[in-house]
Amino acid sequence: QVQLVESGGGSVQAGGSLKLSCLVSGYTADTSFIGWFRQAPGKEREGVAAIYTQTPDGKQHYADSVKGRFAISRDNAKNTVDLQMDSLKPEDTAMYYCAADDPRVGGSPLSGATYKYWGQGTQVTVSS
Repeated sequence: QVQLVESGGGSVQAGGSLKLSCLVSGYTADTSFIGWFRQAPGKEREGVAAIYTQTPDGKQHYADSVKGRFAISRDNAKNTVDLQMDSLKPEDTAMYYCAADDPRVGGSPLSGATYKYWGQGTQVTVSS
């Protein structure tokens, strides 16, 4: 079992920044990726960013919609995976979730179907 708890959401004006944090605990040896996803009301869930956890360099993956604005990183000492979000836009408004994958699925790091464990989410609201 893997447990994930998100924090850091809030409200910000367009052009501003927020940093989300995902505290990861439990048996993480069986996971390969920690990902961040978002879902806005009436829209499908979208994979935002993911980071590989089994190597020190931690290869990162980003959705085209956030490339150059968002950055995912790991802090192994704190057992967190952070999502730094800059140049925020109103269309970034959503509930943001972190998730841990099931390596046996072997799917895309930005596909929700790849992930087995999910946090409860944190709301991000960007006003224009």
